[in-house]
Amino acid sequence: MARGDLLATGCPSREVLRRVTSSWGVLVLIALETRTRRFSELRRAIGGVSERMLAQTLQQLEGDGFVRRVAYKVVPPHVEYSLTPLGAEVAEKVRGLADWIELNLDRILPHWKDAPVA
Repeated sequence: MARGDLLATGCPSREVLRRVTSSWGVLVLIALETRTRRFSELRRAIGGVSERMLAQTLQQLEGDGFVRRVAYKVVPPHVEYSLTPLGAEVAEKVRGLADWIELNLDRILPHWKDAPVA
C-alpha cells in the first residue's frame, strides 16, 4: 500500500494515528525529541503517566518504528529510549500541534465550561 486512507474503516493508518496522537504518545515523542532517556527519566519528565501506560506506549511506538529501545547487559539493567529517524519526523509534526495548542490556550479555554486557570 503506497498511501494510507484514514477515512477507510480497515486502514492500518488509523491505528498508527491513534497511537501517535494519544496523549501519552504525543508526550513520549516530545520528551524524546531532544535526547535519549532512560525509562525513569521519561516517567519523571511526563507528569502523571503510570509505569504501565508508559511501558505500553513505548512498546507501541517501538512497534511502529518511531522509538528505538537499547538494553545494555549490565547490573542493574540499563535501558535507553530514543527516536528513530522516522520517530523524529513524526515528533516534529506533533510538536507543531502541541506548540499551537500551548500558544493558543488563552483563546481555547474561554470555550470550556468551568475552564481551569492557565
